[in-house]
Amino acid sequence: MAGLLCKRRRKGVSDLQEEGKNAINAPMNPSTVDIHPEDTLLEENEERTMIDPNSKEDPKFKELIKVLIDWINDVLVEERIIVKQLEEDLYDGQVLQKLLEKLADRKLNVAEVTQSEIGQKQKLQTVLEAVHDLLRPHGWTIKWNVDSIHGKNLISILHLLVALAMHFRAPIRLPEHVSVQVVVVRKREGLLQTTHVSEELTTTTEMMMGRFERDAFDTLFDHAPDKLSVVKKSLITFVNKHLNKLNLEVTELETQFADGVYLVLLMGLLEDYFVPLHNFYLTPESFDQKVHNVSFAFELMQDGGLKKPKARPEDVVNLDLKSTLRVLYNLFTKYKNVE
Repeated sequence: MAGLLCKRRRKGVSDLQEEGKNAINAPMNPSTVDIHPEDTLLEENEERTMIDPNSKEDPKFKELIKVLIDWINDVLVEERIIVKQLEEDLYDGQVLQKLLEKLADRKLNVAEVTQSEIGQKQKLQTVLEAVHDLLRPHGWTIKWNVDSIHGKNLISILHLLVALAMHFRAPIRLPEHVSVQVVVVRKREGLLQTTHVSEELTTTTEMMMGRFERDAFDTLFDHAPDKLSVVKKSLITFVNKHLNKLNLEVTELETQFADGVYLVLLMGLLEDYFVPLHNFYLTPESFDQKVHNVSFAFELMQDGGLKKPKARPEDVVNLDLKSTLRVLYNLFTKYKNVE
């Protein structure tokens, strides 16, 4: 009898695989782990999702994953935690707990190590509730839940990490406009049906940062590119009027302020003081050194009576033109009459 049941079971699996051979060309789970035929067995009206294999090869998608993994490992370096694969390393809540505790500088009341599925889901529930408390007031759409994270759904995990990175202003540059094709497999009347939907993982940095308070530069970029070029010429004339005193010349606003050196020197010229060379990197090489320089220039601006710049130092270093223009325009409005 047991053998007969086993044969029927195998036949059922075989039939289902035949139904779905055109629908399922990749594992149901986004991870690369081989799955058993039973995993493709769906109940009536149940559905599973997976990332289209071609989307996984998209360079921007790969870059997004790499940037997020590097960021997590940087944040958790003191915990001696090394994440290698998002689905396998984050699903049980342990790493997410440590990440949130570090970012939010608070301790969560959860068990340290939980092996059972119930314990892992309880931990995830606590961690995600804390995340939701942080994100909801800022209008984030929650695109993940305990089951999807614990089920190693890579799309859900990426939505969560992108939201955390943006909320905590991570010093990273996420690739913009990353979308993936998702295959949705649903069983109806005993047959597998598939649909393809496009899932947007990132938009623009500004939109994700929630900076919806538009200013003059948003309008210039969107509606008046001719006027934008006039503003850029005015700012180049302004900065060169002062930097020429040090035999320095700016021709490209987009790139020449990105390492922070000219910003620091410009502040010294505008406020008429010498900036000690040990306070900044005159020939910065790393991203961190450039961020240090721009942050230091921002401090000098605030010392000079300017408000804290709206831009992040990381945005300037990452060649974000709008951020650079905002910083320089603030200097222009205050110091345009300085000789």
